[in-house]
Amino acid sequence: MRFKQILFLALTLITLWAPAQEADKSVFADRFNFIMANDLGRNGYYDQKPIAEEMGRMADIADINFIIAAGDTHHFMGVQSVNDPLWMTNYELIYSHPSLMIPWYAICGNHEYRGNTQAVLDYSKVSRRWIIPARYYTQVWNENSTSVRLIYLDTTPLMDKYRENKTTYPDAYKQDYEKQLAWADSVLSISKEDWKIVIGHHPIYCETSKEESERADMQKRLLPILNKYKVDVYACGHIHNFQHLRFKGSDVDLIVNSSGSLSRPVKAIEGTRFCSSEAGFSVFSITPKDLQIHMMDKTGNILYTVFRKK
Repeated sequence: MRFKQILFLALTLITLWAPAQEADKSVFADRFNFIMANDLGRNGYYDQKPIAEEMGRMADIADINFIIAAGDTHHFMGVQSVNDPLWMTNYELIYSHPSLMIPWYAICGNHEYRGNTQAVLDYSKVSRRWIIPARYYTQVWNENSTSVRLIYLDTTPLMDKYRENKTTYPDAYKQDYEKQLAWADSVLSISKEDWKIVIGHHPIYCETSKEESERADMQKRLLPILNKYKVDVYACGHIHNFQHLRFKGSDVDLIVNSSGSLSRPVKAIEGTRFCSSEAGFSVFSITPKDLQIHMMDKTGNILYTVFRKK
């Protein structure tokens, strides 16, 4: 058996047998903490509601500052307006835990692009916690002596697959992806923060049955910018499972965050550090000296932690 086949088998076994750790307050004490969730909207079904309740419990335990909604809040056809009932059944009535009444910083996923993407932005005027000031934007946080630069990208227009399908994704071809990439380059060029984290919906590398053209476009258009400015983490969703990948020649930790409803099978590939087909969410926990990303299942167990040190 070839070495790579043996390695992939070993990683798969690690994924299946790695013991989960129950999270408690000590894991998150004196740290800057936030939750990332994505691929959410299934009207509470397919474990969406239990995961939402666990997110609320963790928000309380970890003293979460905010939540990142990294796309596909609304399956399957996005929303049609700010008054679409899906805002209630996919979001407001599901994420109703008191500890989730904090800012949610959102981006669009490919399913939002099947509907009215402007309504996703305009909902910021309706909901006090839903925040998406633009299709792509940046924030700097200075908490507990920790400085963090977050860059939120609109990845659907970065891929030819979506821009060329004007019937299914009518807003995608209207977006100037070169302008977005130039903006990301300019923001990162002046970033002096301790940590640089880029958030998108679509992966750059991952194990998936989805079309390879998606990753090829991301590798060609976005990855060189991340490498150029030594971004610490690129985190995304879209694939409905947990993956942590690292590749030779790049120091970027590539994180695929699992679905907040309806997960899918996964297997290890070259570059895989960890993968799991569990549904759930991730908790980012940061100090000036280290960054941890805890991948959590629907019962609140930490399946795996990404560790990164300065």
